[in-house]
Amino acid sequence: MGIFSTIMDKIFHHAAVEPAPVAPAAAVAAAPTAAVAASPTPAVDVAAVLTHLASQKGGGGNWQTSIVDLLKLLDLDPSLAARKQLADELNVHVAGDGTAEENIALSKAVMQKLAENGGKVPESLQG
Repeated sequence: MGIFSTIMDKIFHHAAVEPAPVAPAAAVAAAPTAAVAASPTPAVDVAAVLTHLASQKGGGGNWQTSIVDLLKLLDLDPSLAARKQLADELNVHVAGDGTAEENIALSKAVMQKLAENGGKVPESLQG
């Protein structure tokens, strides 16, 4: 399993925060046959999960913009080697390995990819 898959698994399968509904109730009521045929899967509120985890761990650092703090919050390896592997997985190559620019770009890419995979991520956290 890749690092991003592990990140996604830890966030999307965190039981402490209720998932946010994807489709508003009015849209479901307007199209009952579509709702029965393909009931919406609840989206995981990524920011809520991470905020909850941070509160349990005494703050969680600056996980909103720091890939190192995000990885630490999720109990994952924040080393340069792990970040290089994650950058390769997400095709993020900005400035040099481990630079502030690459770490910020990597953090935004993770949030963008979480949103692309069904997570509810605030626009301010995406790339």
